[in-house]
Amino acid sequence: MKLEKLVGERFRERPADCVTDSHALMIRGGYMKGMANGIFSSYPTLRRITHKIEQIIREEMDAIDGQEVQFPVVMPASLWQESGRYDSIGKELVRFSDRSESPLVLGMTHEEAAVHLVREYAQSYLKYPFMIYQIQTKFRDEARPRAGLIRVREFTMKDAYSFHTSWEDLERYYARCLEAYTRIYARVGVPEVVSVASDSGMMGGSVSHEFMLLTPIGEDRIVTCGACGYRANLEAAENITETPRDAVSEELTLVSTPDVHTIEEICDFLGSEQSRSCKAVVYQRDTDGKYVVLFLRGDLEVNETKLTNYLGCSVHPAVITQECGLHAGYIGPCGLAEGHTVLFDRSLKGANNLSCGANREGYHYTGLDMERDVAGAEYHDFAKAIEGGVCPHCGKPSIRISRGIEVGNIFQLGDKYTRSMGMTYIDPEGETRYPLMGCYGIGVGRLAAAVCEVHHDEFGPIWPMAIAPWQVHLCAVRSDNKEVKTRADALYSALLERGVEVIYDDRRVSAGVMFSDADLLGVPVRAVVSPRNLKEGCLEIVARDKSFSHRVPMESALETLLETVNHLK
Repeated sequence: MKLEKLVGERFRERPADCVTDSHALMIRGGYMKGMANGIFSSYPTLRRITHKIEQIIREEMDAIDGQEVQFPVVMPASLWQESGRYDSIGKELVRFSDRSESPLVLGMTHEEAAVHLVREYAQSYLKYPFMIYQIQTKFRDEARPRAGLIRVREFTMKDAYSFHTSWEDLERYYARCLEAYTRIYARVGVPEVVSVASDSGMMGGSVSHEFMLLTPIGEDRIVTCGACGYRANLEAAENITETPRDAVSEELTLVSTPDVHTIEEICDFLGSEQSRSCKAVVYQRDTDGKYVVLFLRGDLEVNETKLTNYLGCSVHPAVITQECGLHAGYIGPCGLAEGHTVLFDRSLKGANNLSCGANREGYHYTGLDMERDVAGAEYHDFAKAIEGGVCPHCGKPSIRISRGIEVGNIFQLGDKYTRSMGMTYIDPEGETRYPLMGCYGIGVGRLAAAVCEVHHDEFGPIWPMAIAPWQVHLCAVRSDNKEVKTRADALYSALLERGVEVIYDDRRVSAGVMFSDADLLGVPVRAVVSPRNLKEGCLEIVARDKSFSHRVPMESALETLLETVNHLK
């Protein structure tokens, strides 16, 4: 490929609207172009990268007995109505009608399509187990697209669906797929990806894992334990905090606190720590608008995923009116108005001498004793895990919070979709049963952006050989020099004949422009033919990651380049 013919411009300035390095570099380097919010077109350079990622994924899916299929992007709404997700999923699912007014949806995931494809085929236990997968365009009307390809609305994804007749078989295959994912990430150049326990969310099911590439720019927060290796997504991580109980409980005392509303203000007013307070966070159910009052320790945050899982419905921050009987900023567990769902986080269990709202405008209590003053309360885990918290696995106070990019997820779905959509099979005893499913996804574009995010310098991406757009970047510095052009042309032809992927820059531009473009393209090996090098009878070979730089005789240049490429593979 001649660089002068490569579609896509490269430029020096960082775009103002790019918040992450990968986004900025992929715009600057001519990898992609934004079309709408969260929607991008790919230039040839990015398409070469994603094609290689897709091929690695295909090889690993085929290696665990996967069979590639293709589902439609547009599906009838009736399929999603069968599964129950048509109404349960919010605005992320795009709903529309065709010219005959038939309701349709844009696929954001394809569990329903997978069941639809095989439910007539797999009516006997003899057909099981099996796995089907696709690499397909999807659309999710994400509310806040950001960070280039890391959070988009339209994306390419590999999604796989396995079908089983027993939990033991599903668990065995789930483990195989987890290992295949580990191999995929190692092959694309990010072996540091870790798997963490996660919440199943809208996918449903009992067990799920996310694969996280730890990086400070990640949107997801990961809970890890340095003592035992425990890992979980913050949404799914159990929160265990130690709330010491004072030996003597103070009396419950009413204190005037005019114009004091927030937990920070009341603790400053009383001169106490936030951990010695009981705060209220109020929500309303999306289904019926009823109020949910959740009490937890003042220094903790509500984990809304845990809350919605407990309630079995989604919620939103409450709009507190006079009629509801709640006093914003002064809500507490003693004397609370009836008729609301009241929940207690286990961080309050056994705690005493806390401050809390008094359910009167301008007043708080001190000396709250949960055992004495809120007798009979039930406690559950509703809070986010915190730095320094107790590990639920080893029991040590060694929890740390990190950030990461989710680059894949896997779920044990069970019979959530087969049961709702009426997919059955006949077992060896002639009984009718619902098959069990697993689901396994990887976002292709997000994975490419994640690799760029952790493999770059100030000048551009540093692509691993396995997914680099080309293997060798050949630079003919001063191509107006006849000897330079002749030698570079000959080396270009020889590399192509030996099957090496080469991007060849023989433009009549300055060395600075040439090398700046080479940095932005991030090809692992750079070969430089220049008058100075030829004067010494050699070729300069440089690694994009600066791990090596040496000159070799022109007579052995081809073999040295072949050896270098093979070594980096």
